[in-house]
Amino acid sequence: MNSHGFELVTERRLHEVGGTTRLWKHGVTGAQLLSVSNADENKCFGVSFRTPPTDSTGVAHILEHSVLCGSDKYPVKEPFVELLKGSLQTFLNAFTFPDKTCYPVASANLQDFYNLIDVYIDAVFHPRISEDIFRQEGWHVEAGDTKGPWTYKGVVYNEMKGAYSSPDSVLAEQSQQAVFPDMLYSLDSGGNPEAIPDLTYEAFRDFHSRYYHPSNARFFFWGDDPEEKRLAIVAEALQGYTARTVDSAVPLQPRRDTPRQVEVPYAATDGQKTALFTVNWLLGERGDVHQALLMEMLEHILEGLPGSPLRKALISSGLGEDTTGCGLETDLRQMYYSTGLKGVDPRKVQDAEMLIFETLAALAEDGIDPAAVEAAVNSVEFAYRENNSGRFPRGLSAMIQALSTWLYDGDPLAPLAWEGPLARIKARLAAGEKVFENAIRDHFLNNEHRATVVLLPDARLAKAREEREAARLAAVHAACSDAERQELVEATRRLQAAQSAPDSPEALATIPSLGMDALPLRNTPVPCVREALSGGQTWLAHDLPTSGIAYTALLLPLNAVPARLEPLLPLFARSLTEVGTARRDFSELGARMAAKTGGVGADPLLATTRGERGLVKYLSVAGKAVYDKVPDLFDIFREILLEPLTDRAVRLERLRQMLLEDKARLEHGLVAAGHSAVGSRLRAHFTPSGLLAERLSGISQLMAVRGHLQRLDSDPDSLLAELDELRRLIVASPDVLVDCTAETAGLDAVQRQAAGLLAALPAGRDAAPALPPFSDALPAAEAFLAPAQINYVGKAANLYDLGYTYHGSASVILRYMRMGYLWEHVRVRGGAYGAFCTLDRMGGTLVCASYRDPNVDDTLTAYDRMADYLRSFRPDREQLTSAIVGAIGDLDSYLLPDARGAQALARHLAGDDEDARQQMRDEILGTTARHFRDFADVLAEAARHGVTCVLGGARTRAAAEAHGWQMQELL
Repeated sequence: MNSHGFELVTERRLHEVGGTTRLWKHGVTGAQLLSVSNADENKCFGVSFRTPPTDSTGVAHILEHSVLCGSDKYPVKEPFVELLKGSLQTFLNAFTFPDKTCYPVASANLQDFYNLIDVYIDAVFHPRISEDIFRQEGWHVEAGDTKGPWTYKGVVYNEMKGAYSSPDSVLAEQSQQAVFPDMLYSLDSGGNPEAIPDLTYEAFRDFHSRYYHPSNARFFFWGDDPEEKRLAIVAEALQGYTARTVDSAVPLQPRRDTPRQVEVPYAATDGQKTALFTVNWLLGERGDVHQALLMEMLEHILEGLPGSPLRKALISSGLGEDTTGCGLETDLRQMYYSTGLKGVDPRKVQDAEMLIFETLAALAEDGIDPAAVEAAVNSVEFAYRENNSGRFPRGLSAMIQALSTWLYDGDPLAPLAWEGPLARIKARLAAGEKVFENAIRDHFLNNEHRATVVLLPDARLAKAREEREAARLAAVHAACSDAERQELVEATRRLQAAQSAPDSPEALATIPSLGMDALPLRNTPVPCVREALSGGQTWLAHDLPTSGIAYTALLLPLNAVPARLEPLLPLFARSLTEVGTARRDFSELGARMAAKTGGVGADPLLATTRGERGLVKYLSVAGKAVYDKVPDLFDIFREILLEPLTDRAVRLERLRQMLLEDKARLEHGLVAAGHSAVGSRLRAHFTPSGLLAERLSGISQLMAVRGHLQRLDSDPDSLLAELDELRRLIVASPDVLVDCTAETAGLDAVQRQAAGLLAALPAGRDAAPALPPFSDALPAAEAFLAPAQINYVGKAANLYDLGYTYHGSASVILRYMRMGYLWEHVRVRGGAYGAFCTLDRMGGTLVCASYRDPNVDDTLTAYDRMADYLRSFRPDREQLTSAIVGAIGDLDSYLLPDARGAQALARHLAGDDEDARQQMRDEILGTTARHFRDFADVLAEAARHGVTCVLGGARTRAAAEAHGWQMQELL
């Protein structure tokens, strides 16, 4: 079979993907195309290349950024951004892996889908990649004058400085490199900041020329679009190309017969004395799908649950604070397994490593609990059948799976066809074979190809890095002649001028876009039926196609919880499923949840009511199960809510372990995702929900967790008493809300079970006094210090407090500012990895924040000048239409059924009814240029009255000292 120059290689109907798969090969170039045709309206396309690096300069990563900065057919500065501004895309991004680079897009709108494909194909094959683009996205010397001091700037450069400031990121990278010491996985494809300035423009261009060729390309399609059109699109793009031999094969790591150990420093403060470590084993090739699936199950057995034997042994040993390591890594040609601990005394690393091997040996010798095996098989099977890819389109998830074999010239359908390997594993287990015990022996105990990586704290490392960077720049300055220095100054000015210059209307007109006629005028409501249960509680039902899975949540009001107990809510929520019950210890409870359900958990759930800005607060106890397991799900709900564990010693031991885990996760998240902490802190100034959210998950929660740990030493019974008090106040029947997303049969099954559980809950509780506004005590400007080479810079104000009344045009304007003004000033010119601004429609809080930002003052100035920009901005019809399309795309974002049900619940809690949402849509569609200009006054007030929060390293400290901000060391 031949079509549009493609020859059919193989065709299979796969139940697992709900459709027909065809692998095609282009007759002239040899390009491969995998086509999956099914009923998914969220269509996905991707083109991927094997891009093996030869050093750690980050060339593949910088090129991934750069090819999206204009092409022959679309000669604008940022086609990627123009698409983000005005597309109905459901996914638009690119990824750099250690051995491949992927460019995926997705959209539920067919014309939009074709537009995205056209821009991306031209971007990868015909990019402009000028030297200025290389300097902007990669690195350059920023020379303000000939005297200096000079600085290094570049988006990827600063992104990777952020990555190298995070111990978790460093540990993950070093673990991979240690287990693959003799091949390209020993290099950092993202780029080591100290190596990135070694990359030349010539090497950058050569990398594109070598690898971005159709003969090295793998095209992927997924969804309900016509297959013939897929082939026609790619065939047209490949016209004029001939076959080429591309030397991009990824070699195997030769097996070693001697373990090795690597010690690496990480940036710490004087107070940080603990280490992180992993043990890493090289496994088999990813192409063995049966073995890969088996190892997924073994990973679940060992560490998938709080009570899993390896995780339990590490945590209960007291040797560290939390487990670490990526677990099973399946994205590379050869799999590897990584496990370890963080928060370890460096002198105890060997003890912890020995514990890992003792635990594995005991499991192999004594056997694995059959309940743990059942839990692992069910959990992995449930995940595959549910196919819940979250925010990622399902097609993108399938593409990444296919590439795990396809990239290495294996069968791309093998990872997608998991039913056969699953049945084979089940048959082996049914025959009594010790499948997982043997796997432990083969892959861990008798596998000498392993590497132990230890990260040791170094309080001087952050400063030493800055000194090395300054010395390198000083050496560059000293080595330059006067003429060369002047040329660098001129090059800096030329780059800044190019960054500031607007695209011509003719260039912008080349970007394909949708018109207003493509936008639906009416909202599509999510099903939400509200009824009263027999006990008077509220029942919310969302009848959606969930493939036989019931997504269920019991919402227990928190109105009776006093402010003094609120910092304990996250710990109480975790304890419901991770401490154990009167009937089972936490290991047995976790195994039962995994064997009978797709997961059970508890979390605080907060909302702000529309209009009143009131606080709605619940404890959500949620789970998911196939319909015939709904009774088991509710039996678990009953057990965790009504049969608490009373053993004091066991409770205290588990609480300490959980708090140490929480402390480690919160601390390590500060440097990796500081923008979240900054945004949360800023929102705490303005609304009750923002205030409580910060207490439960922000910097205040970190302080609370540290306090809880101190109380465990000084007064443990008071902590237990407060947790018991929380249970009495929360676990009661009045005002419970039961929410379920399922088809009719599942809804009926859940409603029947809910009635029995609610009748068993105790009645009555007293309301607590309102939370005092501690936000009044928060300073108007705060700086939080951490050993980081970058900063997270935020500023916020409440627009409603400043007199603004919400209008849908704000969604259009702020989206345009985020993808236009802030992108240009904070990312492109400033060198930050990202910047955003969001408005809480319910509460009125506007937050601007940057991500992995080399600057502080310049970014705050950019925020404050947003009003000036809007005053002079005159959007033409195309810009206005593009902004409106993008805002409608956000409003109508594609969601899987469980997420749609959660969205309907959130709207119910906030009182965000369909009339209000339709009014918002109408206002978005009716946005004019005048709305942009009028909003300038709103932003000017926000700049005058806003509060500031910054988290970072030396530059954060310097800015705080210069401006008199309140400072606090977090680590």
